[in-house]
Amino acid sequence: MKKVLHPSPRRISVKPSNGRARLHAQARAFLGTAAIVGAVRGFAVKDFCQNYAVTQDTFTRLTGFSPRAVAHWAGGRKPSISTERRLTEMKRIFEALEKLVAKAAIGPWLKESNMAFDGSTPLQVIERGETDRIWRMIYELQSGEPG
Repeated sequence: MKKVLHPSPRRISVKPSNGRARLHAQARAFLGTAAIVGAVRGFAVKDFCQNYAVTQDTFTRLTGFSPRAVAHWAGGRKPSISTERRLTEMKRIFEALEKLVAKAAIGPWLKESNMAFDGSTPLQVIERGETDRIWRMIYELQSGEPG
């Protein structure tokens, strides 16, 4: 008689790739294929810099990551998931700004002194981790309500 071995329940595990595939299938069903393609593709540094007229040096200052890491991402290397979350948050700010001004105007605007930020440049405000001030300015401009 041949003995058949079955794995015990403790030994069964879901491989990360299987879990990701299942998650993507569920998200695709909920959001549609176009949303997933953007999520899987990752953050494209070169496209971001070109779209918003931002140099790679300015991008490095905006993100707070090392120039080497940014150069790797610009070369096509995919950032980690936690890094991609931080980059996505920054991208959200730029997408909100894009609704108020032309994309090409955002890069130069980052380096101009701004009275809304007590004479600091928006880039300095972001470098200090005060993105809430940028969001507040965006809200005030969109709503027309004074701060």
